[in-house]
Amino acid sequence: MYIERISNRNSPSTLLLCESSPEDGKVRKRTLVNLSKLPSETVDDLNILLKGGKVVEDLEEIFQIIRSRPHGHVAATLSSLVKLRLHTLIDSSSSRIRRIIEAMIVAPIVKPASNLPTARGLDGETFFSV
Repeated sequence: MYIERISNRNSPSTLLLCESSPEDGKVRKRTLVNLSKLPSETVDDLNILLKGGKVVEDLEEIFQIIRSRPHGHVAATLSSLVKLRLHTLIDSSSSRIRRIIEAMIVAPIVKPASNLPTARGLDGETFFSV
């Protein structure tokens, strides 16, 4: 794949994303999409990517992590709860109450705290991060 620039006399150049492949001893060119309406920076970045380069060297320069939600250790604790079949002792069917009780069991294991911070941490708006 490559980007082909076709010059026009009185109008801006046309930018096409093309693909070439050999067929019957000849090289066949196929136009995939017209890129003329994209900003020039985007076309330049796409051209770099097509040549095997990287547009962004370091993602940490662009993205800033504001908050990350815990998953791995919570999933491990919940799977241990399931292996011990403790969830069936709480309630035989999946329900909101059972999920709340499971959260009350897992929360102190993952991040020990008193009752009020734990309750606030279980709320979606005031969710705590570990």
